[in-house]
Amino acid sequence: MRSKIIFCLLIFVPLVSCKYEKILKSTDYQVKYVKALDYYANEQYVKAATILDQISAIYRGTSKADTIEYYKAKSYFNQKDYTMAGHYFKELYLTYPNGPFAEESYFLSAYSLYKLSPRPELDQSNSYAAIDAFTLFALRYPESKRIEESEKLIVELKEKLVEKSYISARLYYRLGNYKSSIIALRNSLNDYPNTMYREELMFLLLRSSYLLAVNSVPDKQRDRYQATVDEYYSFITEFPEGKYTADAKDMYEGSMKNLGDITTQN
Repeated sequence: MRSKIIFCLLIFVPLVSCKYEKILKSTDYQVKYVKALDYYANEQYVKAATILDQISAIYRGTSKADTIEYYKAKSYFNQKDYTMAGHYFKELYLTYPNGPFAEESYFLSAYSLYKLSPRPELDQSNSYAAIDAFTLFALRYPESKRIEESEKLIVELKEKLVEKSYISARLYYRLGNYKSSIIALRNSLNDYPNTMYREELMFLLLRSSYLLAVNSVPDKQRDRYQATVDEYYSFITEFPEGKYTADAKDMYEGSMKNLGDITTQN
C-alpha cells in the first residue's frame, strides 16, 4: 500500500509542476489571473506572486488592476518579504487612494516598516519611518478599527528608540570617551526626558563629567570640577535617595576637594 502511495505521489508532483510551468508560459491572462488567486487561496504565495507579477502590467488600467496589486502585495507579505510587500502596498494606496484596498494597504505598508525595524542596537531608520507611517494612517483614517493597534505599535517603536538612545549614550561612557559621553547622555535626556533610564543616565552624566575633570590638563580642571558639582546638584535634587546616591556624593566631595586644592595652589 505504501509503495502505491509513493508511486502516485511521484506521478502527481511532476504533473503539478508541469501545470504551473504551463501557466507561466501561457498567454491566456484570464487563466493566469484565476490561477494566481487560486494559488494565493491555497497559501502558495511564491507561485501567486510570480504570476501576478507577470500580469500586473497587462491589466493596468482595468477593473482587475487593484485586485492584482493587492494580492501581489499580500503574497509578498505572507512570504515575510516585508521590503517588497511594503513597496507594493504603498504603490497600491497611492495609485488607488479611494479603492476598496486603500485603508488596509496604508496600514500594511506601515506594518511592513514595523516588521523591518531591527533590534535596538542597530540603525532605527525603519522605526522612525514606521512611526511616521502609522501617524499618517491615523490622520487619514481616524475612524479605522486599526487605530488602537497602530497606537500600540507606535508606543512599542518609541520604546525601542528610547533604548537605542540609552545604549548609544552608554557606549561612549564605556569606551572612556567622556566628552562624547556627556554630549550623548545630554541628548538622550533631552530627547526622552521621561525615559525609564533617567536615573542611570543622569548618574553617568555626572560620572563622565567627574572623570573628564580627573583626566584633564590642569588648566581645564577648575571649570570641569565645577561642572561636576553642578551635575551633582542636578542629580541629587531628582534622586536624593537613589541607588547611586552614595557614589554621587563621593564624586561631589572629590570635586570640592580638588577645587579647594586648585584654589590654594593659585
